[in-house]
Amino acid sequence: MAGPAGTPGTPRVLRAMNDRAALDLLLAHGPLSRTRIGKLTGLSKPTASQLLARLEAAGLVLMTGTSEGRPGPSAQLYEVNPAAGYAAGLDVTPERVLATVADVTGRTVGTYELPTPGRRAAPPVVRQVTEALDGAVKAAGLARGDVHRLVIGTPGAFDPNTGRLRYASHLPGWHSPTLLDELAAALPMPLEYENDVNLVAVAEQRLGAARGHDDFVLLWNEGGLGAALVLGGRLHRGWTGGAGEVGFLPVPGAPLVRHVTKANSGGYQELAGSQALPKLARELGIQPVPTGPYTDVAAALVAQAAAVDEGPHRRLLETYATGLATGLASLVSVLDPELVVLSGASLTAGGEPLRALVQAELEELAASRPRLVVGDVHEHPVLRGALESALATTRDEVFDTSR
Repeated sequence: MAGPAGTPGTPRVLRAMNDRAALDLLLAHGPLSRTRIGKLTGLSKPTASQLLARLEAAGLVLMTGTSEGRPGPSAQLYEVNPAAGYAAGLDVTPERVLATVADVTGRTVGTYELPTPGRRAAPPVVRQVTEALDGAVKAAGLARGDVHRLVIGTPGAFDPNTGRLRYASHLPGWHSPTLLDELAAALPMPLEYENDVNLVAVAEQRLGAARGHDDFVLLWNEGGLGAALVLGGRLHRGWTGGAGEVGFLPVPGAPLVRHVTKANSGGYQELAGSQALPKLARELGIQPVPTGPYTDVAAALVAQAAAVDEGPHRRLLETYATGLATGLASLVSVLDPELVVLSGASLTAGGEPLRALVQAELEELAASRPRLVVGDVHEHPVLRGALESALATTRDEVFDTSR
C-alpha cells in the first residue's frame, strides 16, 4: 500500500520533483519544447507531455510560439508563466529607499525610489517602507497582495537575539526595539531582513563572479567597508548578525580606534575605506581632487589612478592595495576561502590593475592564497541580492505542486 500523500517516493512527491526540475530548466534556459524538456529531465515523451499539461493547468507554464528555423518540423515551446508569482526587494540607505518588484522569472516589473531627507525630517520607518513598496507595486501595475515575499536590505544587521538593528548608527529611525513587529503588522506578505553586503554576496553567488563557489569572502567598499562570508554555500551571519563588520577591524598602519560603535568606524575603515582616498590623493599631490559625496570621489580617484597607472596615481593605487590587503590578510588567515570577490564602487572602479595589486600584496601577507576577482553585479547589487533572496523562497512556494 502506498504511504500517505507527501511521503518521499510516493507518486505525488515524484511528480512534484519532476515538475520543479522542469520549471528550473525553463528558468535557466528560457522557452523549451516538450522533447527538449524530456531529454534534459530524462522523462519519456508521454510523461513530459503529462507534466506540461499539469503545469499549464496550474498556471505555472505558458505556450509561447514554436521552434521555427530549426531542422525538422516546428515544435511547441513552453515558458514559465511570469505572472505565477511576484517578489519584492528594498535597498535602504540613509539617503533613500529603493524598491523593486520582480516576476517569478526574475524580470523587474516595477521600481520606485523614495528619498529620505535628513534625520529630523525623515518620515517614520514603517511609512518609508510602505510608501517605497507601494510605489514599486503601482509601477508594476499590481497590488500589495500580489507580492509573495519582501526582503529588506540595510546596513548593519538585526540582532536575532534582540530584534534591534546593530552596527548602523548612521541609519536614522531604524533602531526601535518594536520596528520588526510594526513592519510585520503593516505588510500583508512575509518579510525578511538582511545585511546589505550579505545581499551583494547572494547576487554574486547566483548571478555573478561567485557562481559555483561555496566558500568565498566578498569585500565591499562603498559607503562603508564591510564583508560577507559564505561558508559551505551558506551565509555566515554570526551570533549577533555582525559577522563581516570588518570596518571595525583593528589593523596595522592605522591608529587603534576605541569605542568603535560610537565612532561608527575602526582601523580598517580608516586605513582603506572610501573616505581615506581623497586625503591620500592630496598627500600624493594629485590635483585636482574631485568634489562631491566621498563615495563618488573615491570611485573617481580609483578609476583615474587605474587609467593613468604611473607617477602619483600609481602610488595611490599601490597604497590603497596595501591597505585593502592588510585587512584581507586577517580574514583569509582565519577563513581560508576559495575566492575573494572585490565589490562596491571604490573597488570595482580599479578594475584589473587594482585587483592584481591586491592579489600580489595578499600573497605576501597571508599564507593562504585565494583567487581574487572583481564583482560582476554592478547595477544596484544590494537590491538584486534582495530580489534573488525573495525570489528563491517565492519559487519554492509557487512551484510546489505536491500540495
